[in-house]
Amino acid sequence: MGVLGSDVTVFDVEYVDRDLIRRREPLTACWSERFERLSPVRKIRPYPGQRSITRDYWVATTRARLACESHLERHHAMLLDFDPQVVGLAGQPFRLFWPGRRGRRGHVPDLFVRRHDGQAVVAGVRPGELIEPGDAEAFAATARACELAGWAFRRTGTIEPVLLENVKWLAGYRRARFHDGEIAGSLMAAFAQPRTLFDGAHAAGDGIKVLPVLYHLLWLQKLRVDVASVRLGPDSVVSTPSLPGGP
Repeated sequence: MGVLGSDVTVFDVEYVDRDLIRRREPLTACWSERFERLSPVRKIRPYPGQRSITRDYWVATTRARLACESHLERHHAMLLDFDPQVVGLAGQPFRLFWPGRRGRRGHVPDLFVRRHDGQAVVAGVRPGELIEPGDAEAFAATARACELAGWAFRRTGTIEPVLLENVKWLAGYRRARFHDGEIAGSLMAAFAQPRTLFDGAHAAGDGIKVLPVLYHLLWLQKLRVDVASVRLGPDSVVSTPSLPGGP
């Protein structure tokens, strides 16, 4: 690994702890921290010439706001919020330090994710065509630190348009106010066998009342629809999730 070698002690981590105290410790001393529950290590502020307007994203999974540095970062946060395996999500979780070729370097990853199985995932958001040599070094160092800490690392970029459009639509119904237990029960019964979205919605009752609840169930993935391949519409096929051990 060149400058990084294989020694975990080359990495330091700066973060803000539960008592809002800023700390800087070796990776070996803090790898078990629940970074998804801590405050960001730095504030996101607009700057002159900025091409992408920053905007917070309200995370349904954690019921908290997440500061995002770009539209793309916000969209990736939304996709993680949509993932039922994600139970924790934080932005700007820590600053990683390592010995670079020109001295000590630092980098703040974009997102820290905790999955249902306890696995931690660190994500860097940057389209491939925008990665410069300094970025590549930072991503390589972060990936190596994650490997040593037992975390996963992902570098995420451009999102497929159909997937983004569908999940953005469903995200509009992510809040709990769209839940109605009685209507939800009717919808689950209506879609016990796969059928088109509008067909099942009409079978469950008044469309004006039913559709928001249906979209909320699709966001929660208590009902399933293909969001990756085809734009969501009246003829989209909706079904209940496969049972464990099923197809």
